[in-house]
Amino acid sequence: MICGAPTTLKGLNNLFHSCNFNKCSSIFIHSQYSFALNFFYMKQLFFTICLLIASFAGFSQQNFEIISERANEKTFKGIISREILEKDTSFHWYGENQKGYTPNKDAIEGLSKHKDSIHLIAFMGTWCEDSHVIIPKFFSLLDASGFPKNKVTLIGVDRKKTTFSDLTGALAIKNVPTIMIMKNGREIGRVVEYGKFGLFDMELGSILKTMN
Repeated sequence: MICGAPTTLKGLNNLFHSCNFNKCSSIFIHSQYSFALNFFYMKQLFFTICLLIASFAGFSQQNFEIISERANEKTFKGIISREILEKDTSFHWYGENQKGYTPNKDAIEGLSKHKDSIHLIAFMGTWCEDSHVIIPKFFSLLDASGFPKNKVTLIGVDRKKTTFSDLTGALAIKNVPTIMIMKNGREIGRVVEYGKFGLFDMELGSILKTMN
């Protein structure tokens, strides 16, 4: 740890802007500031990943709450599972959106190839139409590739895109569904909603192809 380093981003900014630097020292001081800022972000990411790991280990079963944000609607907020989506009779969209789906071949191949080295984190909204379409297909894709169930974490968010411990803020989740590909505590890539190709599994396959 940097001795005496500010522990918040605001503290770093205040320290930098409150100091008067002469021209000779400004370049050196700015490099020190940049290092401290990078250290701050690295520390924040480290604690976020640690929190996720602790969540995976501590909540092998579901850990969520059910809230009602609109009439005749259920929002699952927290760590959930595909079994919850499959068994809840109000989620008729789950089975319906698996019908007729053919998974992308590159995505199947990539998931099968890297199944021992990656972890998938999927953020969804049980209120979200895009999640209704994509998440059932996502699990069909995982089944087709033989991807391990214990290497997938499904997290429900509310309509404000929040969940427990401000994970969505820490991981910059702006839209759902978002599927993150993680390896050794580092994000390899993410697919947001339907992805840049308009097909979530095509982009997922494209990301996995870039991995060694």
